[in-house]
Order: sequence, then structure tokens, then C-alpha cells
Amino acid sequence: MKIKTIIAILTTFLVSCLGSQDQHGTKKPANSLIGTWKLISGTIIEKNDTIVTDYTQNRSFIKIINDSHFAFFLHDLNKGKDSSAVFTSGGGTYSLDGISYIEHLEYCSDRNWEGTDFEFKVDIKNDTLVQSGVEVVESAGINRINIEKYSRIKK
Repeated sequence: MKIKTIIAILTTFLVSCLGSQDQHGTKKPANSLIGTWKLISGTIIEKNDTIVTDYTQNRSFIKIINDSHFAFFLHDLNKGKDSSAVFTSGGGTYSLDGISYIEHLEYCSDRNWEGTDFEFKVDIKNDTLVQSGVEVVESAGINRINIEKYSRIKK
């Protein structure tokens, strides 16, 4: 009798350790976007012009994503002491459905961008995230394709 009780307790314990599962007993996938990402390069395509920016030189840009919100920060690496001085930040909520990632920008240092939704496609391979989509901000005269390549920042 004691052995059956011990087996029942161990079985209950092991099943509870399997993690979150859906109603069919399959394990739910983790949101692989969650974390801190460093922007490596950005490509802007507007009309017939293409501008590629290397974010590993002279500036740093990070994006932080949790289970419901995102935030981003850009600044120059010269501590604002020359003509390259820049600081940009923003954040808000997002939704993720497969590879469709939609940011709702609630806060932005450029106030023209606030209240805008941006739909991107995301592709994550290992610790690399590529985010691409069309940015339209009518109040700022923006209508362009934006492709960003990030690398996950490890703890």
C-alpha cells in the first residue's frame, strides 16, 4: 500500500514539472522574442533610395521585450559631445502571432510617432532576430520599408 502511495505522489510531482501545457497535453512554445536585443544593422528603403546603417559603430541601439511590452533606446557612443549626438527612445505594447509582430508605439521621444502601429515579420535563428516591415507615419511623412537585424544580449 505504501509503495502505491509513493508512486502516486512521484507521478503527480513529475507531471507538474512538465511545464505549461495546452488542453491537448502538448507543451506551449515559449515566446522567443522575450529578452534584450542589440541592433546590429538597419536597412531603410524609401522610394528608390536604400540606406544601410551599421549600429556597431558610433552608436548603440537596444530593444527590450517582455511578455507584453517593448522598449527601445538609441544613443551615440561619444556621450553627446559632438555632432553625432543622438538619443531616441520609445516603447509600448505588442502582439505576436506566429511570425507577425505588431508594435503599438505608445511613447516616443519623437512625439509624431506615438499612437502608431507597426506590423513586422520576424525571423529568429539562434540568437539573431530579423524584423522587417513597412513603417507609415503620416504626420512625419514616413512611408518606407525597414529591415533590422538584432543579436540577443546574453545575461
